[in-house]
Amino acid sequence: MKLWGGRFAKQTDKLTEDFNASIGFDSRMYQQDIQGSIAHAAMLARQGIISEQESHQIITGLEEIGQELEDGQLQFSVAAEDVHMNIETFLTAKIGELGKKLHTARSRNDQVSLDVRLYLRDEMAELRKLLLVLEDALLKLASQHLDTIMPGYTHLQKAQPITLAHHLMAYFEMLRRDLGRLDDCRQRLLSMPLGSGALAATGFPLDREFVRQQLGFIEITRNSLDGVSDRDFAIEFCSWASILMMHLSRFSEEIILWASEEFSFVTLDDGFSTGSSIMPQKKNPDVAELVRGKTGRVYGDLITLLTMMKSLPLAYNKDMQEDKEALFDAIDTVKKCLLVFPPMLLTSRFNQEAMARAARGGFTNATDMADYLVNRGLPFRDAHEAVGKTVRYCIDNRLTLDELDLATYRQFSPLIEDDIYEFIDVKACVARRRIPGGPAPEAVQAAIEEARQWLAGVQNEG
Repeated sequence: MKLWGGRFAKQTDKLTEDFNASIGFDSRMYQQDIQGSIAHAAMLARQGIISEQESHQIITGLEEIGQELEDGQLQFSVAAEDVHMNIETFLTAKIGELGKKLHTARSRNDQVSLDVRLYLRDEMAELRKLLLVLEDALLKLASQHLDTIMPGYTHLQKAQPITLAHHLMAYFEMLRRDLGRLDDCRQRLLSMPLGSGALAATGFPLDREFVRQQLGFIEITRNSLDGVSDRDFAIEFCSWASILMMHLSRFSEEIILWASEEFSFVTLDDGFSTGSSIMPQKKNPDVAELVRGKTGRVYGDLITLLTMMKSLPLAYNKDMQEDKEALFDAIDTVKKCLLVFPPMLLTSRFNQEAMARAARGGFTNATDMADYLVNRGLPFRDAHEAVGKTVRYCIDNRLTLDELDLATYRQFSPLIEDDIYEFIDVKACVARRRIPGGPAPEAVQAAIEEARQWLAGVQNEG
């Protein structure tokens, strides 16, 4: 007999039982379910709803069940539908009829909302640590490449010379924002829904504040309808995960390009590459490609939750059972990506010579030539035109700006002197951009030092 089967005259069809069950995926929340039930049992005794002795027996039984599940001594049953009813079934089998008192003044509706929040809180703490590890890896790499000149791009066309350190720190800043979003999401997650009941709270004199304190929540939910039907926290988490994965995917795309022979900017470690079953020479950037591919998977998890919730009337609906697989998949996918990304980066070898050679091509110093003319009093638009004509001449004659002789330079502007060659050297172009946020080594070094201080502070907060 089902725990809810009193009003039914017929057994659940096996097809319905299999279709309805969620134990295949929500079983991973058993520790959180037990944690919430222990706090609930303690509160019931505190309020005189059950006796202290009964509460003690229930809590002891739940603790034993938690350990037995950890040790693999208990097996979940599809017949019991979900993690909540499985735990209650185990408890009743262990301590007898008293186990049936645990669900007093509680519904699976507020119970599952609690469990998911507790589970997500724990997983977010782990993801936060992994994100900080990746941030630290970026700082280590950036510190090693303050003077590694490379081309910066717009439209995937060479634009201006920068450094690899500056490029890496751009991703550090993306991840810094991701950490802020994660911490912000956590604040809204930690509203304690237990006590909302099925939708209309309960007539029992519960102490919701006591349960909140026991479970480490920031506040209690303020409306019982919202308490059981809210999944904003799961949607917000998947939104956070999607933005993070977008950043990792952008980085992965660049690694994939850089690892190609056409770029030859980076050589990935053998331990983070794969080969071909037919082409013996191949070394493929499969880790970066999988991160790029898994980004779409996480986007799908977000869309699943948004679509599931978009037409649901208040309060709880069975559709909401579908929240867990998408949420769990997003958690698992992001975790795997964050685990593999730092070692992939730290074991990579960056080809400084190839990067510098690329930075010297494509007229990346053309803007600096324009700045040179502006410094000599020419309006920028006129300088822009003069440099554009100079570049056109170089393209037609297969030359670089560095290879033009002074007489040819002066055909485009009489303001140009011998010092033009020093001014448009790519290292000088980078070094000149020393304002905060710029690519000059001294500016990037200052950014790294500030980032290390920030990282130490947020690590302590965690």
